[in-house]
Amino acid sequence: IEVAGKQGLLSAAQWNVVELHTQNCGTRSFEHPDRMVFDLDPGEGVPWVQVQEAAQLVHAFLSQLGLPAFLKTSGGKGLHVVVPVKRLHEWGTVKGFSQAIVRHMAKTIPQRFVARSGPKNRVGRIFIDYLRNGPGATTACAWSTRARPGLGISVPVSWEELASLRGGDHWTVKTAHERLDTGNEPWAGYARSAKSLTSAMSALGHAPSLD
Repeated sequence: IEVAGKQGLLSAAQWNVVELHTQNCGTRSFEHPDRMVFDLDPGEGVPWVQVQEAAQLVHAFLSQLGLPAFLKTSGGKGLHVVVPVKRLHEWGTVKGFSQAIVRHMAKTIPQRFVARSGPKNRVGRIFIDYLRNGPGATTACAWSTRARPGLGISVPVSWEELASLRGGDHWTVKTAHERLDTGNEPWAGYARSAKSLTSAMSALGHAPSLD
C-alpha cells in the first residue's frame, strides 16, 4: 500500500480511514511474500510483562532457527515480530511454516502460548497469530494508528527497547511526535537481513506441503 502525498492522506482522512494495513508482499511479486509476521495477541488476564517475555521467547526460537526478527509495537495490546523473507517461497509454504513454529511454541511452553485463535482459547495465555501470513491477510503497518481507545500507534522498536515499553500502545497520536526523530532506525538492517526459509524449515523438521 502507498499513500504518495499529502492529497492522499487528506483523501484517506475524508473517508474516515484510521488504520492502514499491508499484506506480506510488495509490488514486485504478489505470489511470493517477503515477510512472515507473528502477532502476539494476549488473552484476558495476561500481564504486560508476560507479553514482553513472550516476545523474547519467540525471538530466541527464531534465532535458533537462523532467522532474523524485528520488533514493533502493535498499537493495541500486543507486539508484532516480523521476519524478512527472500521472495523464494509461495504463500502456502510461508503460512504453513509459520503455523509449525507457533505449534512448536505452544507445545513446548503450553503455560504461555496457544496455537488456536479465539478469546476462550487464550485466557491467561498468548495466541501467536500466524494467520496474518496467508494470501490477502493483512497486518497493521508501521506508523499506523489503531482504531482503539487512546489511538495507539504501531512503532518499530529495537529489541533492546523491549524492557522499557509500557504496552503495545506505548505511543499514541498524542505522543508519536516524540518518536519521529528515531523513525525507522531500529529496523535499519531489515531489507538486507532477508533470508530463505529452507534451512529453518529443515532445522524444525518441517516439510512444506505443496501449494
